[in-house]
Amino acid sequence: MAASRSRARTIATDGLANRLRFLALTNGRPIWDLLQSSRPIRRRINASLIDHAIREMPPRPEPLSTMADYTSWTSLTDRTYSGRHLPPVPATEENRPTPQSAGNLFTRGESMIPCPRSTVLFAYFAQWFTDGFLRGDTNTPRDPRKNSSNHHIDLNQVYGLNEAATAALRTFDGGLLKSQLLNGGEFPPYLCENGKIKPEFTPLSVIRFDQLTDAQRDTLFATGSDRGNGQIGFTMLTVLFLREHNRIARLLTQEHPHWDDERLFQTARNILIVLLIKLVVEEYINHITPYHFRFTLDPRLSATLAHAPWHRQNWASVEFNLVYRWHSLIPSHLSVGGRDLPMTQTFFGSALIPGPGLGRLFEDASRQRAGRISLFNTDPVLREIDVASIADSRALDLAPYNSYREHCRFPKVRTFEQISSDQRVSNALRELYHDVDDIDLYVGLFAEEPGSPTAILPPLLTKIIAIDAFSQALTNPLLAPRIFNAATFSPQGIRVLATTRTLSDILRRNTPEDPTPRHVSMSHRTPS
Repeated sequence: MAASRSRARTIATDGLANRLRFLALTNGRPIWDLLQSSRPIRRRINASLIDHAIREMPPRPEPLSTMADYTSWTSLTDRTYSGRHLPPVPATEENRPTPQSAGNLFTRGESMIPCPRSTVLFAYFAQWFTDGFLRGDTNTPRDPRKNSSNHHIDLNQVYGLNEAATAALRTFDGGLLKSQLLNGGEFPPYLCENGKIKPEFTPLSVIRFDQLTDAQRDTLFATGSDRGNGQIGFTMLTVLFLREHNRIARLLTQEHPHWDDERLFQTARNILIVLLIKLVVEEYINHITPYHFRFTLDPRLSATLAHAPWHRQNWASVEFNLVYRWHSLIPSHLSVGGRDLPMTQTFFGSALIPGPGLGRLFEDASRQRAGRISLFNTDPVLREIDVASIADSRALDLAPYNSYREHCRFPKVRTFEQISSDQRVSNALRELYHDVDDIDLYVGLFAEEPGSPTAILPPLLTKIIAIDAFSQALTNPLLAPRIFNAATFSPQGIRVLATTRTLSDILRRNTPEDPTPRHVSMSHRTPS
């Protein structure tokens, strides 16, 4: 009887069509394995499922941006403003809690609720990947309408946001990025000397730089992103991709001795950007989805989908930025080189990396469970980010949670219990909100229950991410049919792309200081 009630609640919440599609993709594994064994069939299913996922919302271009509540030529072209999926909806504040009160819904208690499948490496990668193109305004005072993004997956974490930053990071010799050797491993050079940014790195910046001591500043690496030193996982991934760039540049130099520095650098950069997109599709997205079908990035995919209505210029939306506030993934203590450190001690943690080595740190992150993405599971240190996220959504007059459910083809919820069967969650929402139609999008996204015990994300969050992540990745110009070829990437680059499927593949060929094979995965390995 309880199971029947649960199924009825799920269908009422998800809608029959959404539920049937989810069940079809998460059951019948032998059939899916058979379908995927045929390359032509796999390609058709792959393209069809991706296209269908993105079409769950109306395609870009959006009629509105955060610039104004009406459409103009400027609002359709000025990407310093963020896109928005729905028009602004001014709300009655007396029907909603203050951002500070709503922020309490996220705070973790004494223990973390573990994620059923994800490791800390998944959390590190999610932050590092999305911070490359989901970038808020960096001015003071900050304007929640504005952004500082290039709106592309362009690896600016490694290469910088503009040409001046890129130039500061290059050696202009052999296509290489500047680096130094520490404990037998290759790392970015240090940004500062005696607490001052070195003249060669003047175009680079670091968040909260003025809050650091001179000693802390001297441990910072020179990286493309102002957030490159902000958290240890971010720095680890930047170091890994710097090593891969220089490895590929050296490979290209051997194979093409007549190429000049510029061609070597740009070709290696092309390869690295598409390498990241491939990891996003084939490891990251496949980890998020509980489906038996495994998505792939093959050279024909962009040609197949090039005429889809959503295949437009990238423009990150304010909603996409909000759905990626996955602070609950981060444990309150992190395993770093065999030490158990409070999360705050890993901020600006560049100095923590060379000692244990990159391989050991990736293994530590792969063995530690991440937290579950949900309410009541974020370390109190990060509470103010949730409060600011709610305040920003109010300042932008974002439509409420139920409006976005309807926009994404879910039925509106009518009771708090439809959002979550966890009484702690439903009761807390009822205490704070006058009605389910008043719930903030940011709160509702994380209050929802996942669609199955093994699912990582709640349904609405999953759908918005699938829509924006796929369309953000697959509209990259390097994937265009006339560009995705050996002329752009070199024959060696094509082989690198074809033979790389996971972060582990990249790590194993870039840790000479740590040759021992490591377990590196976004998925938690259940002890036997």
